[in-house]
Amino acid sequence: MRFTFTGKNVVVSQDMKDRAEQKIGRLSRLFPADVPVQVTFSVVKQENKVEVSVPLNKRLLRGEVVSSDMFAAIDGVVDVLDRQIVKYKQRVKDKSRRDTTFKGEFEAFDSVAPDYGDEGDDGTIVIERMKHFPAKPMDPEEAIIEMEMLGHTFYVFRHSGTMEINVVYSRRNGTYGMIDPNDPIECE
Repeated sequence: MRFTFTGKNVVVSQDMKDRAEQKIGRLSRLFPADVPVQVTFSVVKQENKVEVSVPLNKRLLRGEVVSSDMFAAIDGVVDVLDRQIVKYKQRVKDKSRRDTTFKGEFEAFDSVAPDYGDEGDDGTIVIERMKHFPAKPMDPEEAIIEMEMLGHTFYVFRHSGTMEINVVYSRRNGTYGMIDPNDPIECE
């Protein structure tokens, strides 16, 4: 595992680095060799926050925990990642029995998307963060799995059947929805 540490409103001490490497390192047997791990420590309103991102081939495992103690937050984020990995591996196992597209999922991903920021005080709309990702073709079920793994409420993907950009989202009642930009009714 290749660790990268970042601090926001906090100086990252060697103790914090060592604790994170030790705790997250326990999960190394579940990841491919030499996988990059981005660990961000921050302090927001007297609360300590630890975010961990592990980019994999086609997937991004991400955990975030807020606690009053930084070391407790590190322990908590390891638990979150562990639950995600178990859940994800079970889904991959179930899916690979039905479909061959999920085989080879746990190969290291080579790049991490950069963050972009801009400040504007003149009342214009400011895009604070921009994310770039490869729109690999996948079916809606795979997109839902990806959405859940990221902890988001929606996910943009390229549909493998139509090669069009679609969106899946979670609904309040626990079901899922999909937005397809193609109008099924032909306009004359």
